[in-house]
Amino acid sequence: MVERVRAGVGMRVAASEFRVSLSVIQRWVGHAAGQRLDRIDWSGKTRAGFRPGNRTSRVVELRVLNLREQLAKTSDLGEYGAEAIRAVLLERGEEKPPSVRTIGRIIERSGALDARRRVRRDAPPLGWYLPEVAAKRAELDSFDTVSGLVLSGGTEVVVLNGISLHGGLVASWPDYSITATLTASLLIKHWSQFGLPRYAQFDNGNVFVGSNRYTDVIGRVMRTCLLLGVTPVFAPPREPGFQAAIESLNGRWQAKVWHRFERVSLFELLEHSDRYIAAARRRNVLRIDRAPARCAMPANTVLDLHAQPRGTVIFIRRTDDRGVLSVLGHPFLIDPLWTHRLIRAEVNLDASVIRFFALRRRDPTNQPLLAEHPYSLPRRRFTPVQHD
Repeated sequence: MVERVRAGVGMRVAASEFRVSLSVIQRWVGHAAGQRLDRIDWSGKTRAGFRPGNRTSRVVELRVLNLREQLAKTSDLGEYGAEAIRAVLLERGEEKPPSVRTIGRIIERSGALDARRRVRRDAPPLGWYLPEVAAKRAELDSFDTVSGLVLSGGTEVVVLNGISLHGGLVASWPDYSITATLTASLLIKHWSQFGLPRYAQFDNGNVFVGSNRYTDVIGRVMRTCLLLGVTPVFAPPREPGFQAAIESLNGRWQAKVWHRFERVSLFELLEHSDRYIAAARRRNVLRIDRAPARCAMPANTVLDLHAQPRGTVIFIRRTDDRGVLSVLGHPFLIDPLWTHRLIRAEVNLDASVIRFFALRRRDPTNQPLLAEHPYSLPRRRFTPVQHD
């Protein structure tokens, strides 16, 4: 193109011949101005340099980096990030200090940040700690209570909420108090209407677990689940992630029911709650239909709570610094190398054994058996305690 222009052809004619715009011809003719064609760099790279014109000066960059080193050693708060650096620059009377974001870029491109970045991994599937639930071959119902709610006049109420993990089937039962007896009857009523899940998950409150004053306690709620063929699962203490679904429902129920309406009586609260639950079920009808199948409640079921419990109870727990954890009041050595780690303890009451499986969120499908201990539940008559 340049050669044709130098031969006397007009730029517009050359652009038409090579089927490019006039600006392309003008650019390359200007690029080759005053040079021999065999000595021209045709790569098209800019000759203006690689440093942007608006980049922070090297003097300011060095000042920021030096200040970071000083703060790392002398800061009373131990803070030496971008915000702390800018605050010190302002205190020193810097007229135009760089913004926090600019300081952050200076620190990053200078290599002053830690060499290892935080690795963000994908979240494990729902119910990852139970293989059947994670594979969506079984449903899990979670239950929890909300306390500290006071009606007009000072009357305290408690709410038992429930939700299925895959189907999002919700339930709510406000009452003056929630006991183990009431909880068991509400579970039977709920499952009679919608079917039995494979698993029912609870926290470690006495209403669900039973009395914690003695060892080998299988409470009323646990016994009810076992008699119906539902495996009770107990989430680890002080780890809300396992109860995320039910905790989310607790928050929604308080926001959409408790805080929206005035409650003069429990009857009015029940009315508002029932309307919300019915609307939530209608909205989730497709999700409920696509959830894992539930078993029908056996007809004419007689629950003998005094019978020796049979089936499996699951406890999700974390080992201590010696690789030991407690199940049903008994300590068990799992693995001295598996400390402060999650464990799924399956108490098989029929086989008189407890199996302990390793759990890792980073690798949710790998759950090897770490230990197996014999365990036999003592035969004794079921005696309800006060919270029943």
